[in-house]
Amino acid sequence: MPTDQVFAFVIFAIVAAITPGPSNVMIAATGGAVGFVRGLTCALGAAVGMGLLLWMSALGLGQFIVAFPAATLLLKWAGAAFLLWLAWRIAMAGPMSENSDGKSIGFAGAALFQWLNPKGWLVAISAASTYLAPTPLSPFSHALILGALFFLAAFPCGLLWLGLGALLRSFLRHPRTARLFNVTMGIALAASVLLMVR
Repeated sequence: MPTDQVFAFVIFAIVAAITPGPSNVMIAATGGAVGFVRGLTCALGAAVGMGLLLWMSALGLGQFIVAFPAATLLLKWAGAAFLLWLAWRIAMAGPMSENSDGKSIGFAGAALFQWLNPKGWLVAISAASTYLAPTPLSPFSHALILGALFFLAAFPCGLLWLGLGALLRSFLRHPRTARLFNVTMGIALAASVLLMVR
């Protein structure tokens, strides 16, 4: 890939990965629930899942999904339903003292989350259609490079969201601030889903 194309794609990936959306709300909520270190698997899983989604979209999965309106509609509404359920769970979570087990969304859950995330699909399909250009590389290699570059951009962005959630962790032991944080995260997640499925 030419250097200018790599640079343009990395800028796109950083903007897509750092802006608020379902994944970042999930990562911040995980940081608030279990702290930065225990939440690392969530941030890593989200970045790997998104890199794989972009790789598969660039290989043709994105075109296949777009070619079948029923599949697109099913993916859109199934993903929205799952994310709205998750928003409800986050909003209804109690303070840290009530959730002493500090359950984290682990690597596999965060990676699979990307495949139900409408924003993830929008990003992957638009990136694949925009940044796939004629190249001497094989389609497999080109798609793999795009997926790897997205991972390299997304992981540090996820760490920022994880850190934000972890910074608020000490406040989340108080019922009032925990309730405010959880409801805010739940509303933010629900709003991001509703904006994407209009």
